[in-house]
Parts: sequence; structure tokens; C-alpha cells
Amino acid sequence: MTDDAPTALDLPDVDPLPQATQDYFDLCQDRLGMVPNVLRAYAFDIAKLDAFTAMYNDLMLAPSGLSKLEREMIAVVVSSVNKCFYCLTAHGAAVRQLSGDPVLGEMLVMNWRAADLDARQTAMLAFTEKLTQDSARIVEDDRQTLRDAGLTDRDIFDVAAVAAFFNMTNRVASAIDMRPNAAYHAQAR
Repeated sequence: MTDDAPTALDLPDVDPLPQATQDYFDLCQDRLGMVPNVLRAYAFDIAKLDAFTAMYNDLMLAPSGLSKLEREMIAVVVSSVNKCFYCLTAHGAAVRQLSGDPVLGEMLVMNWRAADLDARQTAMLAFTEKLTQDSARIVEDDRQTLRDAGLTDRDIFDVAAVAAFFNMTNRVASAIDMRPNAAYHAQAR
């Protein structure tokens, strides 16, 4: 394995990449200055990569009552509970960048309850934490707490979907030792 390998697994490269995939990787390189290792990790199977990116793009970039920052905050809290190094690094950098507050990004990684959050964010992240730790314990009172904090039922669905997605990706990342791109560590500091 090389030092720049995206995971501990020795998976075959698709070479050449299909043009649509190469175009997507080129767009990432232009916008982010890198191709995130999560994409490189899935690139051994273009159908899996396409399914992953379609779900990620829908949950994280499509119109929602949740802001992009709130969705990234959910990703960090899930990843903190699960101790997922890849996602803590990548999404912690996104929180720092979107919020303009490097302290917020670090607090969410370490202990989200220590962060200076509003009532909506606190309710959203408490729900996220409970969903991650023990989803079977979610009851109507938990959803009502979100409504009382100003979230709509559609927002609640989006919180649940984002949290569930990152619970899945955390487990895959941990299982295959997905490595964050080195560039994430210095971003928005």
C-alpha cells in the first residue's frame, strides 16, 4: 500500500475512468484542490461510486430546510459518536469553512454540547446523537422537541436521513481504514 492510498484495502483501479467520473473528479480537483479520498475509495466500482455520490449530493446539497452548515454539523456529531477519523477530519473542516469559526468545528468534533449553539441546533444535534447511539429509543417526544425548536416534519426527515447516511459511511470508513486527504487538516484554520 502507498502512503496516498485512500484505504487499507487493495482494490483495483478503474483505468481509464468513465468520462463522466473523470469529469466529476476534475470538478472536485478544481473546486476543492483535491479529489476526496472517499470518492477514490469507491472508484473501484463505478456503480457504487455513482450511488454514493447521488445520495451524498441529494442529502447534503439539495434544497432543504436545513442549511449546508447544519447538515455538516450533523455529520460531525454522528462521526464524533462513532469516532470516525475520516469523517471527523473532512466534515470538521467543512464546519470550520462554512461557519468561519475554527473553534466551532473543533468543539463539535470533541464535545458538541460545549459549543455555543442556538435552541434549534441544540435540539437537532441531541436528536442526532440519540439516533446514532440508540435509534430504537426515538419516540414522538423527540420529534416534538424538534418541532418546538422550529423544525418542520420535512426538516426532521432530513435530519434523520443525514444522520443515518453518516452512520453508514462512518462504518464503511472505519471498516476499510479510509484515510482523510492531508489537505483537510489545514483547511479553514
